[in-house]
Amino acid sequence: MNDPIGDMLARIRNAQMRGKSRVMTPASRLRAWVLDVLADEGYVRSYENTVDVDGHPVIEISLKYFQGGPAIRELKRISKPGRRVYKGVGDLPEVRQGLGVSIISTPKGVMSDASARAANVGGEVLCTVF
Repeated sequence: MNDPIGDMLARIRNAQMRGKSRVMTPASRLRAWVLDVLADEGYVRSYENTVDVDGHPVIEISLKYFQGGPAIRELKRISKPGRRVYKGVGDLPEVRQGLGVSIISTPKGVMSDASARAANVGGEVLCTVF
């Protein structure tokens, strides 16, 4: 798998289109850090590390819905393996005039764009969520 974050985001999008309450993705620390930001911002209900039937570590994500629709309307991968996108603290993108969230990988960890501005750090823009 070349793009594990892109794979996880696609799994979340596909599960929400089907109306699923839970989705499984292979476990990794980076995926867990991105899910921490999504959970803190209120886009997913929760997640937990488990083991599948073959004994491989997986993350089970509980998706969040509001009034019959998914809490995540748009989930877009920005920085890809073939084209990394880095932004300084002054150039961090605002998603839908601040209604959405950009997830940034910084030297101080994976955080939302608002947290990165508060910590005065830039980094790699992983994805945007609205």
